[in-house]
Amino acid sequence: MPKKQERKIFLINIEHVSKVYPNGSAGVKDISIHIEKGEFVFFVGSSGSGKSTLIKLLLKELDPTEGKITINNTITNDLPREKIPYLRRNLGVVFQDFRLLPNKTVYENVAFAMQVIEASSKQIRRNVPAVLSLVGLAKKSRSYPSQLSGGEQQRTALARAIVNNPPILICDEPTGNLDPGTAWDIMDLLDDINKRGTTVVMATHAKDIVDMMQKRVVTLRRGQVIRDIQKGGYGDETEFN
Repeated sequence: MPKKQERKIFLINIEHVSKVYPNGSAGVKDISIHIEKGEFVFFVGSSGSGKSTLIKLLLKELDPTEGKITINNTITNDLPREKIPYLRRNLGVVFQDFRLLPNKTVYENVAFAMQVIEASSKQIRRNVPAVLSLVGLAKKSRSYPSQLSGGEQQRTALARAIVNNPPILICDEPTGNLDPGTAWDIMDLLDDINKRGTTVVMATHAKDIVDMMQKRVVTLRRGQVIRDIQKGGYGDETEFN
C-alpha cells in the first residue's frame, strides 16, 4: 500500500496580504506565506523591504488593507479588540531592545507574563525557574535589568516570551543589539526552543547567522516576496535589483 501522506499543519497563513499606510505608501504587496508547525523561518531584506510591517501584521499591531491572516486557526483580520489578548497567548515575542520592566527582577519580569494571563501562583513557581534554567539565568533571578549584560537581558526577554509555552515565537531583530558571540548564544537558544516544537519566525539583517543556520529563508524587497527557499542563505541583495 502507498504510504499515507502526512497532512501539513499550517500555524501561520498569510494569504494575498497587502498593507497600504495612510500616506499611500505600501508596506507589503500581495504577500502569501504559509508556515508549518515546527518550522524555523527567517524574514530577510534590506531596510524598507517590508519585514517590520509583516511582523506588526502578525502581532496585530497593524491590520491588512487586503488579504487574510490566520494564526493557529484564528482569522485575525476582524478580531474584536477584546479577543486580541487571547490571540497573543499563541505568540511569544522577542524584540531588539529587550523591553524589560526596569523596576522588576529577572524572575518578576518573567513571572509578569504569566500573571497577565492569570496563571496560578503554583504554575508561576513551577514554570519560571524551569524557563530561567533553560536560558542559563537560574543564578540571576534576583538581579535587575540594569545589573545584566545585553545578552543576559535578551535571555530574560526570551524566557518571558516562552514561559507560557506559546506554539509560535516571533523575533524582531533579536540579535541586533548584541555582539557576535552573544548573538550566537541567543541563536543556539532559539534553535533549541525550535527543536522542542515551537515554531520560530525571525526578522533579521544578520547575514552571517542566516547563512550559517540553513533554515527556511523568505526574502522581501519593496514589500514583496522575491524568494522563499528551504535551507537557504541570506543571498546577495544585488542579485535582486
